[in-house]
Amino acid sequence: MPVIWIGFFLFVALLLFLDLFVLNKEDHVPKTREALKWTALWTTIGLSFAGFIYLAYQNDWLESSLTGREAVINYLTGYLVELSLSMDNVFVIAVIFGYFKVPPKYQHRVLFWGILGAVFFRLLMILAGVYLLEKFDWMFYAFGALLLYSAYKMVGQAEDIHPSENPIIQFIRRVIPVTADYHGHDFFFKRRGVRAATPLFIALVMVETTDVIFAVDSIPAILGITTDSFLVFSSNILAILGLRSLYFVLSSMISKFAYLKYSLALILVFVGVKMLLHEVWHPEDWVSLVVIFGLLAGGTLYSLLRKAPPEEIVAGQEVLERKE
Repeated sequence: MPVIWIGFFLFVALLLFLDLFVLNKEDHVPKTREALKWTALWTTIGLSFAGFIYLAYQNDWLESSLTGREAVINYLTGYLVELSLSMDNVFVIAVIFGYFKVPPKYQHRVLFWGILGAVFFRLLMILAGVYLLEKFDWMFYAFGALLLYSAYKMVGQAEDIHPSENPIIQFIRRVIPVTADYHGHDFFFKRRGVRAATPLFIALVMVETTDVIFAVDSIPAILGITTDSFLVFSSNILAILGLRSLYFVLSSMISKFAYLKYSLALILVFVGVKMLLHEVWHPEDWVSLVVIFGLLAGGTLYSLLRKAPPEEIVAGQEVLERKE
């Protein structure tokens, strides 16, 4: 494995270690101001990494035909795509935490360990996606169609989430005893000499499986921007590292961003069409960055200026009530 990849894994491991074992070693409920500061910090780290990307590609530290400028644009575009699609993931996480009645002070812990699983699964999915696109040209059309279908689902009728019907959860309950109550922030608890999983572990598994489902949308979307595996992986991981703090910021304001899903759907449509027309349409890299940023900013601004539809307000209130 190239030194750059090893260095990136060590960099991410260091950030996660400092996050859980130094800066957030005590279980607590992050206040909105604290969550905003953490979100700003993670965003700064993600954007600042573009400087390293420029140096790495400009000086040929990685085997690539991209110049430093092209690599930076592709990285920032991929980072923005993953960050924007993560906002939709926040809504689902809020529902999961509400369903399992996860105490707010333990939610950060679940999200932290969920990130570790996301790093592993997303690496496998990204490498597989890059391989398929390099070996089979028709995969561009398959991924493009998948993104268009995902956009359709995003603006369509939302599906109810039933964690108890998740096959992975059902399997866990069959092979491992599960306690009815929480035992602090522990994922497992020894009861009468038998190790049993707590509801916190079940919530973690549910968050992990939904992340994989969301990755099925987000990873093809980034692959529509670039097929450089390091750019796809680094932009993807650095974006989701800030998902935990972003969750605590947005989960209390879900109903205020009712129209954002339309912007996210348009982003998927744009990238999907770009993949379907990859043989005849080759827009400059900066065009994708400008379009995606414009759609995201427009949806956010429109949501803040307009009142949410009644049904969206009710949905947001239900999520908050479940969290409480």
